[in-house]
This record gives sequence, structure tokens and C-alpha cells, in this order.
Amino acid sequence: MLQLEMENINNIINIILIMKNKYLDFYNNLVKLTRNKNLYKNFNKNDEFSDRLVFLLLHFAFFFKIFKKKENTPILQEIYDYIFKQIELSIREIGYGDQSINKKMKDYLNLFHSIIDKVHFWDDLNSEEKNDVMDNYISKSSNNQFLVDYFEDYLIFLSKNSLKSYLKSVSNP
Repeated sequence: MLQLEMENINNIINIILIMKNKYLDFYNNLVKLTRNKNLYKNFNKNDEFSDRLVFLLLHFAFFFKIFKKKENTPILQEIYDYIFKQIELSIREIGYGDQSINKKMKDYLNLFHSIIDKVHFWDDLNSEEKNDVMDNYISKSSNNQFLVDYFEDYLIFLSKNSLKSYLKSVSNP
């Protein structure tokens, strides 16, 4: 009887661990995309954690744009929760206190929703408006047209595969 209970406990622990890391590969892929040195090549100042986070949020927002469908809502909510939990953990690792973390997380959530609003209408914007969007979020870059072109290519790349393919494999645009 005790052995059966231990097996059940082990099964529950395994399920929790699998669920906890279910989107780790996806998160790591987003982080890898934000480490693309080409994104920073036109910066007129050194990049900082916040710059990398903005790029992560931009990639994530474009991902949402492509896969935002009613049938994907539960999965996207899980991914959203996971990504922002990882961001919170990263902020904690930097050494911010609890009050600072709460403020930073609120700022980053608001930033993400602002980006989502702009990205939602991305296809309706002309080139100059897209440049303005990038300038609004990435003010250190001296060549926002490069960023616009990059994210245009990223959108095309995303649209070529299914949501499941991005959750199960490594993707590189």
C-alpha cells in the first residue's frame, strides 16, 4: 500500500515538473532570438537588460499576433503566464527587492500590452508608421528600418508553421 502511494506521489511530482518546464524550450528560443547581435548593431549606446527584454516582448507580441485564435487561447494563456513568471525570476536574480519587482513587473506587463496593441494593427501600418513603432520601443537604434524588416521577416517565418511546431522544437528565423 505504501509503495503504491509513493508511486502515485512520484507520478504527481513528474507531472508537475513536466508542466513547469513545458514551455522552457519556447522561452529559451525567445531568449535566443533576443540575443541576435544584429538587433543591437545600430545601437548608439550599450544595450541593457531592459533593451533585451523589450526585444523579447516584441518577439512574443508578434508570436501572439500570428497564433491568436480562439482554439489557441488556453495554450497562449499558459505560455503568457510562463513567460512572465520567467521574467519575474530573471528580475529577482538581478537582485531587485519585492516592491521593486512588483513595480517592474507591472511596467513590463503594461509595456507588453502596449506592444500587443501596436502589433495587432501592424499589417495596416505603412513603413513610416512601423518605423515610429520601433522608435517608440527601441530608442537606442539608429536604423529602425532594419528592425522593421527583421520583424517583417519574423512574421513570415512564424506564419509558415503551426503553434505546436514552435512549442515542440527549436526555431530560428
